[in-house]
Order: sequence, then C-alpha cells, then structure tokens
Amino acid sequence: KIIMSFEEDVKKSVEMIKSGKVILYPTDTIWGIGCDATNPKAVQRIFRLKGRAVGKSMIILLDSVENLQKYVKQVPPIAFDLIENSASPITIVYSGAYNLAKNLIAEDGSIAIRIVRDEYCQQVISKSGKPLVSTSANISGSPSPGTFLEIEEELKKKVDYVAASFRDRAGRIKPSTIIKLEESGIFKVLRP
Repeated sequence: KIIMSFEEDVKKSVEMIKSGKVILYPTDTIWGIGCDATNPKAVQRIFRLKGRAVGKSMIILLDSVENLQKYVKQVPPIAFDLIENSASPITIVYSGAYNLAKNLIAEDGSIAIRIVRDEYCQQVISKSGKPLVSTSANISGSPSPGTFLEIEEELKKKVDYVAASFRDRAGRIKPSTIIKLEESGIFKVLRP
C-alpha cells in the first residue's frame, strides 16, 4: 500500500500531466483516466489504452468557470447558471472548441466540459495549468467502475501513475449529467 500525503499525490499527478503522461485518478464522479487535454500524443495514448474508437469524444475537466473562455469560443450566458445551480456534477457540450488537442474535439467542433468542485481535481488542474481529459477508468465496452477496487488490474498497469488519494471512497458514485448547449442558449439533456 502506498502511503503518500494528499499534497505529494497532487504534486506527483501534476508532474505527470505536465510531462505528457497518462494518470488514473479520482474525479468528482467516477474514477477516470486522464492527461493534459492540450497534448494530442497523450490523448492518442488514452484512445489506444482504452481500445476506444478515435473520434468518440471524451470529457475535459476545468477548475473554474473563468477558464471556459480559454477553450470555448462563445460561452452561452446560461452555461454559468446551469453550472452554478446544478446540485450534482454537470457536463456541458459546447460548440466552438479551441486551444485543445485536435483529436479531442468532436467532428462538429464541440467539446464536453465539466467544472469540477472536488479538491484533488481542482488542485491538479490549477497547479498544472492544464485542462484534464476525463474518461471512465475502463476498457471500452466494459462497465464503468464505481470504486477504485472495481478498476481492472490490466488498466492500472498501463497508465503512468495511479493517484493515491480517495482510493477508499465508496458510495454515491455516478457519471455526471450531460447537457448539449447551443450558442443560442437552447439545451437538451443527453444523459440525465
């Protein structure tokens, strides 16, 4: 068992992200596989590692709503209300993605972004200065693991670093709600 402080874990995760590596880490919902969302090589590695079809989009995580403008050309004002008033984690699909790895952006130019509220993700994102890719910690087609213990051993061996924090977290874990938001402000729920 790895004994590491939360601060050391965050520091190690940040080093990995900055050097283009792939990590397995706890998000505000389920465990995820991630990397620097601006690094196309690291993103490509996640597609290979999961056996996921390239072009099947992945979510990116940001630490604050203020950073949305860095990656979305036109943020509809309603997005801020949706994020602020959502009781549970909410992922919004925006049009006009930019400043991200090209292989992350959907064919229609959209990107799914979630503003995280949990301490680990917020610190890793703010200290690395990079948006984080987040895709469920499973091989494509397998069920999404609700807890760290449910993650396939094979996957744990394939990533460059496995976060030490929150491995014992159990309970109400479900993927985020996903909403597609048009520039006009019209939105529809893709995953409740």
